[in-house]
Amino acid sequence: MASFLQRLFGRSEPVAAASLAPLRTDMHSHLLPGLDDGAETLEHSVALLRTMHELGYRKLIMTPHIMGDFYRNTPEGVRGALAQVQQAAAEAGLHELELDCAAEYYLDEFFVRRLETGEELLSFGGEKKYVLFETSYINEPFNLQEVVFGLRSAGYTPVLAHPERYTYLYGRFAELEKVRENGALLQVNLNSLVGYYSGGAKRVAEKLIDGGLVDFAGTDAHNLKHTNSLQRVLQSEYLPKLLRLPLRNGEL
Repeated sequence: MASFLQRLFGRSEPVAAASLAPLRTDMHSHLLPGLDDGAETLEHSVALLRTMHELGYRKLIMTPHIMGDFYRNTPEGVRGALAQVQQAAAEAGLHELELDCAAEYYLDEFFVRRLETGEELLSFGGEKKYVLFETSYINEPFNLQEVVFGLRSAGYTPVLAHPERYTYLYGRFAELEKVRENGALLQVNLNSLVGYYSGGAKRVAEKLIDGGLVDFAGTDAHNLKHTNSLQRVLQSEYLPKLLRLPLRNGEL
């Protein structure tokens, strides 16, 4: 019947993806324990790692928040947590899962100061030196373009996390296009495809995909509620569209 309808109407219903394996690498998550609002314990981290592996991932680049007022994580502290998780994952038999770390920087005065003084920023992607950063969801930063320029001047490649979630950009899609044109790559959260955050975030994510403006897809997983929602993402009609884009996840 399905093949008959496809011949009759020239299309068929979207086919659900079997897993997220085509992405291979997740470059945005909060699975390192005790560093931010993500995993609380090492046991919690291992449970999340196992779920991510079952979803098809083979490499996780975990990115705890770094925010001057709340999460004052350091490169040394983040790497120390990574070493603990790597050992725990090996003991749990997750040998096929490659684990690495970077950070998700909040665009605040502390981040700008780090950039101006040349302090080490945790990046991923080897020589590409991708730096993941976010802004307030509500308040538009006055210096977004300057920070993008500063990161590029310092040899980094800026990656704006979940641009679909910034309500100050709703109705201003041209501004998002401008951010990308000025050198920042864009990373969409997979759970946005099923309206997990809001209907507005879902609509912007779909528009970014339709426009071919997505460079990375990330889970932004903090807990099992997030990873459980990823099962619904497998049913999204926009996931195949996203996977057809030249995403950079597979290069990591």
